[in-house]
Amino acid sequence: MAITTPAGSSRRDFIRLTGTLGMAAGLAVSLAACGGKAKTAGGAKGSGTATDQEVTHKDGVITAGISYELGTNGYDPMTTSSALTVAANWHTLEGLTELHPATREVYAALAAEMPKKVDDTTYEATLRKDAKFTDGSAVTADDVVFSFTRVLDPANKSLYSQFLPFIDKVEAKDASTVTIKLKYAFSLVAERLSVVKIVPKAVVEADAKKFDMNPTGSGPYKMTDNGAASQKVVFERNDSYNGPRPALAKSMTWQVLPDDTTRTNAVSSGSVQAIDAVPAANLSTLKDPVKVAAQQGFGLLFAMFNNTTFSNVKARQAVLYALDYAKICDTSMAGLATPATCFVQEGHPAYKKAKVVYSMDAAKAKSLLAEAGVTTINLLCTDHGWFSAVRPVIRENLEALGVTVKYDEKKSADTYSFIESADGAKAWDVVIAPGDPSVFGDDADLLMRWWYGGDVWTDARMHWKGSEGQKAIQALLDEAVKLEGDKQIAKWQEAFDKISEDVPLYPLFHRKAPTAYNSSTLENFKPISLTGLSFVGTGSSKS
Repeated sequence: MAITTPAGSSRRDFIRLTGTLGMAAGLAVSLAACGGKAKTAGGAKGSGTATDQEVTHKDGVITAGISYELGTNGYDPMTTSSALTVAANWHTLEGLTELHPATREVYAALAAEMPKKVDDTTYEATLRKDAKFTDGSAVTADDVVFSFTRVLDPANKSLYSQFLPFIDKVEAKDASTVTIKLKYAFSLVAERLSVVKIVPKAVVEADAKKFDMNPTGSGPYKMTDNGAASQKVVFERNDSYNGPRPALAKSMTWQVLPDDTTRTNAVSSGSVQAIDAVPAANLSTLKDPVKVAAQQGFGLLFAMFNNTTFSNVKARQAVLYALDYAKICDTSMAGLATPATCFVQEGHPAYKKAKVVYSMDAAKAKSLLAEAGVTTINLLCTDHGWFSAVRPVIRENLEALGVTVKYDEKKSADTYSFIESADGAKAWDVVIAPGDPSVFGDDADLLMRWWYGGDVWTDARMHWKGSEGQKAIQALLDEAVKLEGDKQIAKWQEAFDKISEDVPLYPLFHRKAPTAYNSSTLENFKPISLTGLSFVGTGSSKS
């Protein structure tokens, strides 16, 4: 097995990673030299190699094992946010622009070229000539207007609307051109347009529920089985696709394999060619031709607090001071995680060490809990396998404070259904769960708005909306969005500081996303630092 790390990772990080694996004799480990990275304005550097490999097998089949399940909703890009459905949509749907999952480079997708700036608050985008949806219908400007309108409509409660506060309206200029009117000048228009995937108006209006379960898109692949019953998501090449990222395989099958052992055995045996979320405990069992790439990204494990029961900030800070980050990151995560010193990971262009950096201080944690009057902590964790070794450490750390810890574990979908229910609203204090909004984009504004900008998280989950901290952070985001360059970054860093003090939800660590893949049968496969798998530009010699 060869473990690769992206350019920009330090040799110290590599040594920490390989050292924790207890490498046995004969286990080949190499530090791959990766090419330069593309990056988007205000976003993190990409994690893919700069140079594509030639794909000689363009009619093979790709098989993969995915750790995440379908989630509470389907694939509709207006509403879906689960790792599985978002990754699937990378392959079947398109925005006017897209961010490459590996390089994070923004490129014209359904747009024939990058959106043209007419003036500071007006952009135009012309559709790719002869672009078609998988049902054979032409993609029109009306479809683009419809797609943006439904995301921006407050009645639809789209999570993606919070990423588009700068858009006033989108109008059809003619059958193939749209005009995008802004409320104010914004420096990341091209990147941010990618969050809206263009869907066929006629199909969605005819049967929105059917579309949700099996969307019609214009991407390089079309979905033929959504996996709801079979636990296999199946794709076929979209022969009508005429864009810049064609499918380089005849078909793909993604097996839904949430069990760590089953998923690891699948790639070891060759029944699948790639898996995401390689369990730390299984890294050293993988042998050539299977390679493992550990890509540092924004993806994190967070502590979210119920501001109804934990309204005192001292109680929230106490939990963060209680944790043994060295044990969590170096032992439980086998070096595949770095303790958070800021909301974003070190290496992100907007990174600056936050005003408050949390490290283990049990005495301080006990004192803060006492001041807050907390004697019991209701701790709820999602049951994702990749951080299974972290959960007992967190529980142990909190119990060491001398308080009663009532512990529970639930599937991710069940966790959020519970805390949003009338019965569950006050039945939890702390949730430990993973998150990775960088799948939608990696500029600091987008990453913060995911958790701190919309009602789903701030109101329905954290019960933090309307607090002084929430209003202060929202004001900083609203100021920053109208700035550019260093002034914008400085304002984001003010927001990082405020978040580190108020901690309604805060990262415990940023993780390296470990992906295992068969290097002999996959061609031009690029591991990503995001949650999920991408086969954009990937071919296969497997038939």
